[in-house]
Amino acid sequence: MTLLVSSFTMALVLSLLALGVLVSFRILAFRDLTVDGSLTLGGSVAAILIVHEWNPWLATLVACLAGAAAGSITGVLATRCKINGLLAGILVMTALYSVNLRVMGKANLPLFGTETVVTQAQSLTHPDAHWSIARWDLAVQDVYAGLLVIAVIAIVGTAMYAFFQTNLGVAMRAVGDNEQMIRALGVDVGWMTTFGLALSNALVALSGALLVQLQGFADVQMGIGMVVWGFASIVIGETLVGTRKIGWLIVGAVMGSILFRLLVAIALRWGLPANDLKLVTALFVFAALVFPDAVSAMKTRLTRAADA
Repeated sequence: MTLLVSSFTMALVLSLLALGVLVSFRILAFRDLTVDGSLTLGGSVAAILIVHEWNPWLATLVACLAGAAAGSITGVLATRCKINGLLAGILVMTALYSVNLRVMGKANLPLFGTETVVTQAQSLTHPDAHWSIARWDLAVQDVYAGLLVIAVIAIVGTAMYAFFQTNLGVAMRAVGDNEQMIRALGVDVGWMTTFGLALSNALVALSGALLVQLQGFADVQMGIGMVVWGFASIVIGETLVGTRKIGWLIVGAVMGSILFRLLVAIALRWGLPANDLKLVTALFVFAALVFPDAVSAMKTRLTRAADA
């Protein structure tokens, strides 16, 4: 039960990453690889500030601003410097590796014994408090940590939905749908793209900041391959909700992250070697990309066969 709750909480934290990728990948139709670097940036900034006894919530906010700055640089390189968007993300991601090492001062920074947002939530109950559910022992502190993350997800998801109903949010969505049309209406596509990438990477950095506080350490390589996680969560979520409406896309991204994490946890529980985790993750993503089209093609063939 503890493993299940921990996996669920971790999936919720990484759903913020999925929401960030949703903004760049689905809303802006921009393949942003800055994610791998900005996740670690958010974690490293939050970790070093917490170690220096900053308020953990303030440290988390600064981490979000650092992620937004990284996304803005990618946007400027792509829109103002006319660098291919994919290459711009790779350049910033590569540069952030060194930046993250500079921020932390070393490759791994532990947070044990420091006050974080997670320990603040856990301090609301006794350390030895347990619940017995169907003969399973569950630490109440793990539940409180999960409830904290759920609250953050609810606030972020609601704020995102409200934002994309505003004129600015609708204009951003239009940039991804039809760039030529929105430019003809007088919208600065370059500025809108840069702002969208800043928002995207701020959410990714928030995920990184909460992740290091949940697991108790920051590592310079923690972001490697995480953009794949975001893509997989979005694709799985779209399959689950079956619509492209913005509200359901947000819900689907969270659901996709949870399902994806549970699949990985089940694979590990069944004896999957840790060295094969990235391979299995890639296979899950492949299945998530191919399965919806295969099901759609099968439905089409069945419909045609019924009509014939």
